[in-house]
Amino acid sequence: MSITVIESHTKSVKIGFEQPFCIIGERINPTGRKKLSLELQNGDYSTVEKDAIEQVKCGAHVLDINAGVVFNDNPDPNITEPPLIKKLINIVQSLTDTPICIDSSVPAALEAGLEIAKGRPLLNSVTGEEERLEKILPLVKKYNVPVVAISNDDSGISEDPEVRFAVAKKIINRAADFGIPKSDILVDPLVMPIGAMATAGEQVFALVKKLKELDVNSTCGASNISFGLPNRHGINSAYLSMAICSGLTSAIMNPTNESEINSIRAADFLMNHDPNGVNWIKKNRTIDQSQESERARRRRRRNT
Repeated sequence: MSITVIESHTKSVKIGFEQPFCIIGERINPTGRKKLSLELQNGDYSTVEKDAIEQVKCGAHVLDINAGVVFNDNPDPNITEPPLIKKLINIVQSLTDTPICIDSSVPAALEAGLEIAKGRPLLNSVTGEEERLEKILPLVKKYNVPVVAISNDDSGISEDPEVRFAVAKKIINRAADFGIPKSDILVDPLVMPIGAMATAGEQVFALVKKLKELDVNSTCGASNISFGLPNRHGINSAYLSMAICSGLTSAIMNPTNESEINSIRAADFLMNHDPNGVNWIKKNRTIDQSQESERARRRRRRNT
């Protein structure tokens, strides 16, 4: 079955149907994070440094890096994003040897990142739009990297999952024309908010099952499913475990939430992607021991 390989200069991450689920940390992204956006505009990279280290500590296998900051003095992303994404990549690569995902809607920023990235980063992303295919697929081929293929095209994002599946197949076929194997493609079937579309979860489960039949790996922005709802982490946790069971092989998500990470660990165990539950037992035994120690301390306090 297809294995998608992402590499740093020292580490390799394999994404596949028989592999442990791949967690792509989403935190180095100013979208929706006003404080981070302001810091980056002012040349302050302290949050980027903290987020890089924390996400790896919490279990991220790959770090997504996005430089989509709107600068007030120059709002043109074609000018501002390439140098900023280089800066961010250099910072992250100086702190960790975790593989990276270069994330931008600006082709010049993607290529700027590819020029300095160590190893074999993931490129995020290409869509089914003709202009986008013609600009991004040559970069994928030139630098020999895997790419996220988002299931929308010139007609926009369809609410019909069959249309989104057809777009995914179109991108896969066009990539083949450039000599890019399907093992280097991670399809993002597009997660709609369940609060706005009652069938959003079912659609993704059906789509990733069809992608598995094509032997194509997948990813998604996991938190989109719970947008606008209370207890988002509860929904995200259930969604992730169900999506993994359906065939989802990676997700761009926040690895610092323990409930979501534990859902992934449990799903890996139950899908036999964690042989003998070694990872599950290792991670949760520490938690159990910590909780038992806390209970013992409380008992001692009560008895004194």
